[in-house]
Amino acid sequence: MPTLYTMPGTCSLAPNIAVAWLDAPVTVENLAYGDHKKDAYLAINPKGQVPALRFEDGDVLTEAAAILAWLGATHGTADFARDTVLGRKEAEALSYMTSEVHADYAPHFAVQAYADSESAQAEVKRHAYEMLNNHYRRLDDTLGAAGDFYLGERSFADPYLYVLTRWIDQTPLSLDDFPALAAFRKRMQADPAVQQALARQNMEPL
Repeated sequence: MPTLYTMPGTCSLAPNIAVAWLDAPVTVENLAYGDHKKDAYLAINPKGQVPALRFEDGDVLTEAAAILAWLGATHGTADFARDTVLGRKEAEALSYMTSEVHADYAPHFAVQAYADSESAQAEVKRHAYEMLNNHYRRLDDTLGAAGDFYLGERSFADPYLYVLTRWIDQTPLSLDDFPALAAFRKRMQADPAVQQALARQNMEPL
């Protein structure tokens, strides 16, 4: 049985939720913070990041979007069909969320990689939060027009969007300024599968 490696507070929650939604035969192993940089895990994923999905033959798949795609292709039902308009839009949405929105959190999580002095770091963070505000406005507008789910019906874009609605609380931005996203987070947290995934990752609803 494949093993999904997760860690509290990370985007690995998205594939963790997908595993719960699909009731997929995947074991979830939650790492304590810091264990992702230890030799035992680096032997699995030298990038020292989660998520990672290790198969029984030793092969390892990394990156949340790739793992979500594998889950859908391997264990998906009609609700998670890939070769459909929904599947194509899901791939597009996940690409945006992972390669743009998530990437623009980098100065928030590790500003020291972008500037040395406190004043420069403050400037870098200010620009990052401006960019994130624009992203959240776009996400909120898209969700508001779509309905309960980001693409109009449930897809793997929703678990990743849920992660982003949690991360915003770490920034000066407020989810209250994005009413569609705020309502979405409440709906997701009422989902028993989401609650199961949160518990597996030693996390709680917000």
